[in-house]
Amino acid sequence: MERTIDVITTVNEWYWYLPLTILVLSGIVYTIWSKGAQIRLFGEMVRVIKEPSLVMENGRKGLSSFQAFTISAAARVGTGNVAGVAIAITLGGPGAVFWMWMLALIGAATSFVESTLGQLYKFKDRDSYRGGPAYYISRGLGKRWPAVLFAVVTIITYGLVFNTVQANTIADSISNSVGNTEPLFLAGIGVAVAALLALVIFGGVRRIAHVTQVLVPVLALSYVGLGLVVVALNIPEVPGMVWLIIENAFGFREVVAGGLGAALLHGMQRGLYSNEAGMGSIPNVSATAAVSHPAKQGLVQSLGVYFDTMLICSMTAFIILLAEPDFGEREGATLTQHALSVQFGDWAIHFLTVVIFILAFSSLLGNYYIGYANLEFLTRSPRALMWFRLAIIGCAFLGSIAALDLVWEMANLTMGVMVLINLLAIAPLAVITFRLLDHYVAQRKQGINPTFTVSEMPELKGVECWGHENESEPTRAQ
Repeated sequence: MERTIDVITTVNEWYWYLPLTILVLSGIVYTIWSKGAQIRLFGEMVRVIKEPSLVMENGRKGLSSFQAFTISAAARVGTGNVAGVAIAITLGGPGAVFWMWMLALIGAATSFVESTLGQLYKFKDRDSYRGGPAYYISRGLGKRWPAVLFAVVTIITYGLVFNTVQANTIADSISNSVGNTEPLFLAGIGVAVAALLALVIFGGVRRIAHVTQVLVPVLALSYVGLGLVVVALNIPEVPGMVWLIIENAFGFREVVAGGLGAALLHGMQRGLYSNEAGMGSIPNVSATAAVSHPAKQGLVQSLGVYFDTMLICSMTAFIILLAEPDFGEREGATLTQHALSVQFGDWAIHFLTVVIFILAFSSLLGNYYIGYANLEFLTRSPRALMWFRLAIIGCAFLGSIAALDLVWEMANLTMGVMVLINLLAIAPLAVITFRLLDHYVAQRKQGINPTFTVSEMPELKGVECWGHENESEPTRAQ
């Protein structure tokens, strides 16, 4: 087992510099190209997320921007925010936090591009819309085989590997909370998580939306509130903490393994795992919303990057660094639990266990939907869907008893393949995205709520859902 982990770790350390380099460069290019839209249009992001959904062609009310946002947040806000940040600090030092922030800042531009494309190339499903990279690769680029490859890798990454990570963190936090690490106890946790997951995923995307739109905001805000209390209690130490993050980010001094390379690599890896900007996962969710203009979901999902990294991940980093724990003795969720107990006592360990459970469980649901959307691209076979659901449930059980190092390194490996395929795919399609952005901004300047039909850009190929005038006529913007 240790040999396997060492081999995967070595591959990741060499391979990951390629997708990270492309990710950073593309994010910079998209930021310049859009004139900093991810910063300039922040107020518009907040406005759009509050819009109600439109009625679909079948007469049913579609998913709103907020519901799509909560499904994507369910996939984003989970173990990456609690365990992932802790692992980044353990391996890369406090400077890893700085590189998380930088990746989020430029990654929001990449997220805008891929999520807008997800909306543009969506098509009508049974009870919602469906889309994502596999769809805009096949329809926008006219390439079938890379779309199939992306779908297969995504099913493996989200349906299997990432859900193993989520379940592993649930089991790790619960066992740390109750002080029981016996294999039989961990197996019991796995059975319970698998059973709860089965109850929800057999209910379809609307049930997932209803669950996540309640769970994610409540738990995320409660966690942020706890982090703010920690900051308030340690105000004199905050400037020193910020300086520690900055000086370690550029390798000014060594902390743990915190040279420039370690801080940058682990910070960006964990930041990407958390906010998923450029990975190609969130476009699957952004496609589900019933909105009047594709750029609206691009803006909403850019906001999701900030919500995830700048808010949730920062709270975890502050909790850990202000507690000054021993990085060498703990890792993952247990490090965050220990840091919180330093501030509030042992009850905080149990509180965070509840938070981790609900956030990780919501991520299980979000991950399932992303895998499902890509399976549906490959086949509509009910038997294939049944086997996929059973595999998801099985991974939730196996993750509870697997080794922490192995599941995280497997997540790094498959995630890197997804990132590379998606970034290469959206590069030639980005010009369409920024034409849509200009179209959107022009309407906003006229004081109307932006709408789009493909007749306004008739040269676009493979677009299905934007061929008719939207049910809602343009109205004066609120």
